[in-house]
Amino acid sequence: MKAFEYATAHSVNSAQEMVADNGQYIAGGNDLLGLLKEYIVDPKILVSVKSLPGLDRVETGSKVWTIGTNVTVAQIEDHSAIRKTFPGLAQAAAEVGSQQIRNVATVGGNISQHSRCWYFRHRDVLCLKKEGDMCYARHGENKYHSLFTGNTCISPVVSNLAIAFAALDATAVVQRAGKPVRMSMAEFYAKAFENPTAHNSLNPGDLVLKVEIPTTRTHSAYMQTSEKHEFDWALVSCAAAANITNGKLSNARVALGSISPVPHQVDAANEYLEGKTLDEATVTHAADMILHGAKPHEHNGYKVPMAHALIRRTLLKLNA
Repeated sequence: MKAFEYATAHSVNSAQEMVADNGQYIAGGNDLLGLLKEYIVDPKILVSVKSLPGLDRVETGSKVWTIGTNVTVAQIEDHSAIRKTFPGLAQAAAEVGSQQIRNVATVGGNISQHSRCWYFRHRDVLCLKKEGDMCYARHGENKYHSLFTGNTCISPVVSNLAIAFAALDATAVVQRAGKPVRMSMAEFYAKAFENPTAHNSLNPGDLVLKVEIPTTRTHSAYMQTSEKHEFDWALVSCAAAANITNGKLSNARVALGSISPVPHQVDAANEYLEGKTLDEATVTHAADMILHGAKPHEHNGYKVPMAHALIRRTLLKLNA
């Protein structure tokens, strides 16, 4: 780890001024400290944003809830009103790392974390995401990698919260060039789908302020499959949200994680679910549509049937 300056910001403007083009924000630091120790990032200054006023609160509303960037994953997991109103989000939070990690990990950090691909994380490998000339995972060890991508890099998004947020049609509010910019979860990650060096659509100096969740869906659920029962990354994750009236779905959304650089959604599948009854035939056809066109690699073909099962189970869980 190379030497760096450290400062605490007490306003959004001062945080952005100090970070400029050669600094990094730090809150919980779970992701950043690993990148520093492996010499993957080399900021001149770390700017703590933990003291920024008003960004550590969950604010309820009749139409929109707001979750500040410094709200911890543990707070989401333990928040009784979130568990009641957005159960899928609470379930996603409960699957993040260990209790110790959830106690310090923040919403902003979770959705903006960098790639977990082992080639990217290896200090001696200059992969495509580090502006090298090839994606080693494509012809190497790709057990944990994407089934869908718009570029040569096949590193997937691994944020649990992003998948739940995507299914809930949540919006990230990002401070950019002195003003707030609103991004859907699709927009928040869109750049990573097209650009192999990107982890998300944030520009240098951009600061996530909060996430806004509309209360338009009354049912939500999240499930993931991992190699270990606890404290492990998802091999595949799935979130679903919808309204259910007289047994019929409306405004249904399904998002998959760990299979694409973005939360994977298929508009045609969401439209197909409109007005349908939750039964095996419906959820099976939806899963077929969502996974159509998947391109497995040598070691990750298992993700296709795994994702198919997770989609079916997560949708049926909406009725629970």
